[in-house]
Amino acid sequence: MQVIISHMNTDFDALASLLAAKKLYPKATIVLSDKQNTQVKNFLNIYRDMFDFVQDRDINWQEVTELIIVDVASLSRIGNFTNELPVEQMKIIVYDHHPPADKDVHPDGGVIEQVGATVTLLVEKIKQKSLDISEFEATIFGLGIYTDTGNFTYNTTTTRDFQAASYLMECGMNLEILQRFVEETLVPGQQTLLEKLFIASKSIEIDGLEIVVAIYEQEDFQGGLATLTQKLLDTKAADAVVSIVKMKHHVYIVGRASADRVNLQPLLKMFGGGGHQHAGSATVKRGNLTEITTSVKENLNLILQPAVTAKQIMTSPVKTLSPETTIEKAGDLMYRYGHSGYPIVENDRLVGIITRRDLDKANHHGLGHAPVKAYMTTNLISINPETTLEEIQNIVIEHNIGRLPVIDSEKVVGIVTRTNIIEKIHEQTQVIDKHDVVNNLKDNIKHEVESQLSPEIFSVLQHISETATKMGTNVYLIGGIVRDILLKKPNDDVDIVVEGDGIAFAKQLHKNYGGTIKIHESFGTATWQHPRGLEIDIATSRLEYYERPASLPDVEVSTLQEDLYRRDFTINAMAIYLNESQFGQLVDPFSGQSDLYNGTIKVLHNLSFVEDPTRILRAIRFETRFQFSMDERTEALAIQSMEQMRGVSANRIIHEIKRMFQEENVVKVMRRLYELDFWQQFTGEQSVAEQAMTTVEKLQSLQTYLSDESQKNEHWFIYFCIPFFAADRFNQTERFILTKHHRQIYEDIKQLTKISLEEYASKGALHRQLKSLNDESIIFIIASRKLPNETIIVQYVNERHSLRPYITGEQLKQYGLQPGPVFKKILLELEVAMLDDEIQSRKTAEDWLQQYIEKL
Repeated sequence: MQVIISHMNTDFDALASLLAAKKLYPKATIVLSDKQNTQVKNFLNIYRDMFDFVQDRDINWQEVTELIIVDVASLSRIGNFTNELPVEQMKIIVYDHHPPADKDVHPDGGVIEQVGATVTLLVEKIKQKSLDISEFEATIFGLGIYTDTGNFTYNTTTTRDFQAASYLMECGMNLEILQRFVEETLVPGQQTLLEKLFIASKSIEIDGLEIVVAIYEQEDFQGGLATLTQKLLDTKAADAVVSIVKMKHHVYIVGRASADRVNLQPLLKMFGGGGHQHAGSATVKRGNLTEITTSVKENLNLILQPAVTAKQIMTSPVKTLSPETTIEKAGDLMYRYGHSGYPIVENDRLVGIITRRDLDKANHHGLGHAPVKAYMTTNLISINPETTLEEIQNIVIEHNIGRLPVIDSEKVVGIVTRTNIIEKIHEQTQVIDKHDVVNNLKDNIKHEVESQLSPEIFSVLQHISETATKMGTNVYLIGGIVRDILLKKPNDDVDIVVEGDGIAFAKQLHKNYGGTIKIHESFGTATWQHPRGLEIDIATSRLEYYERPASLPDVEVSTLQEDLYRRDFTINAMAIYLNESQFGQLVDPFSGQSDLYNGTIKVLHNLSFVEDPTRILRAIRFETRFQFSMDERTEALAIQSMEQMRGVSANRIIHEIKRMFQEENVVKVMRRLYELDFWQQFTGEQSVAEQAMTTVEKLQSLQTYLSDESQKNEHWFIYFCIPFFAADRFNQTERFILTKHHRQIYEDIKQLTKISLEEYASKGALHRQLKSLNDESIIFIIASRKLPNETIIVQYVNERHSLRPYITGEQLKQYGLQPGPVFKKILLELEVAMLDDEIQSRKTAEDWLQQYIEKL
């Protein structure tokens, strides 16, 4: 016997999940708790006849073989009868969206993932199985999603909840019914209890947060305490509210929170409860209100996570200006570094702030030569390193300022901007939608570093770690190797970034462990070759700025944060801390790890492709290599910025194209280049895209006939020629020719366009025309045209390199022939005869030669 059941005090998510599970398990019996929240009670008062529920007392639990639990994973929250269930003999299936708890069952199946509502998980399963959903069912499922996500406003909401709701709309979800039951009107008993809780509530300030505790006792049970607690939170505008109410014999504890630093679960679990970070409850049967209240207040600190301080989010070291810096110079520096303001420092003391707005006003009046001290703001508001994020937000809002200098011992040690605040808030509230991603995200990946890299590389990283610690210098592993460690892909390209003097650090490694070292002073980089042969690139952390779009960047020393910000994509903008104290700590300021698990290519800022259009080509390469895709914003920026590609040097374009076409899926790469308007910048033709794609696919199938192994890695060039050839602009290919081999291919293709290949019916005849032309150009023409004798031409290309002439020049001399043009002609005709199967042995070759000489 199969039974579907949920938790007591049934809410809409539980009700919806019960009905959704019934669609997946049609032979199961739905058991409905006799305790429902007010919203569900009101709903069932109208629609109860539409359902087929039974009470738990009507079930012979000894006959139950399979228990399907929804919207809960703890048997204790289903009902008292579970104490007598033959659990060991049952198969237990769980569908739940709550974080796991210690007392949860270990299910034999189902889905437990942290989305906004459990019914979302079940709707996904129903959709996968292509099961029909009626309009009424879609409405109930929608009620579950809307109520448990707070109309998609709770931070537990995911894109999957939106997608499920969208699907339910397609199935006929009734929004009028949703609105009627989602927006609950309080009954008189609830209104009275809310007023009592409001009067009895007390505010407690802990570590900068306001926590409201509301305590009350009444004889009669009143449902809807969760709704009342949420309304109290909204009314009080507090960071969290905990309601403690004794009704009849039991004490009910409900918590609601709005601050990211609050996690209610540790407190609620003390009383056997559960839920989410910002919403949960517990019930203490026959509990003592006074004792429970005392315990809650004494343990309120459990719900607080450590405060985020200015020291953790500030940018440091700070770029500052002197009071005598000109307005013009300050503007140049703002553009270079992307800042919108600068602290003005004199004799190590903060004396003012200059903003972009101040500069604009001065420039408007033609005062670019004036010093910044004449226009800087001197009414300064600053913070210290221990100022909390909440306090910082209040200061920014109250004073409407965009940057706060961080002062320690009267010196500027950092600066906090609106961008710093937004990035931290985003980091705290970000919800990852992909399955199991939340559990996969890691702060420290030392284990992955050790297991993924070879013992030799890991040993060298430990040497680097020891040296960094002794020198007191922060050192990081950076770049593609960090990405590939997380993706569990091989990579032995070790790049090290030093916050300080990279060259000095490389010299110290050389001194400590030997090997050789190459120094590049102008770039602040060095290459250290370890005695075992491993090459390590070491660089000073730096930033890049572009004087004009598509130009090569200028480089200068900076912080790790700015070094990462100059990277192309979030998945490549991560670093691993190598110093001993935090070895393996992942530095991920742009959520690259999340994008990795979501398979997303995302630029770091809107001007990324304008500054370096070749990043678009790299994005396509990563899409192909990892089966990732650009997010909507990145793809839009790529298309908008593609015209900048015209200003990029042929050498840089070819460098990226070569790497792209050496990836496995050339067809996908070529199609993406058309989709993003790359080829259109050089050929001006969109109409020939499908023709070009047909040629690419055909060429890929013919590539096996290219027999020149020495040039195998250069075959990509004929793919590059296809769009130009298809658009009848083949001459424009010449701009991109960088090697003699590619020049030969180009000239051969031009020559082939003048030859009517379809006129040649034999391999020998083709040989007379094509002997001097390379395989790649011939295969290119076959792929580009529909030739009636295509099979013969392909056979010719395949066979001509295996020809082993039976007669040599020395043998021709023995026939009395003098070396000269006649030798070349005879040997060519000999090869022609062999290709046409007229000569198949040395004897027939000698006979053929005798007859040929007689005709001379």
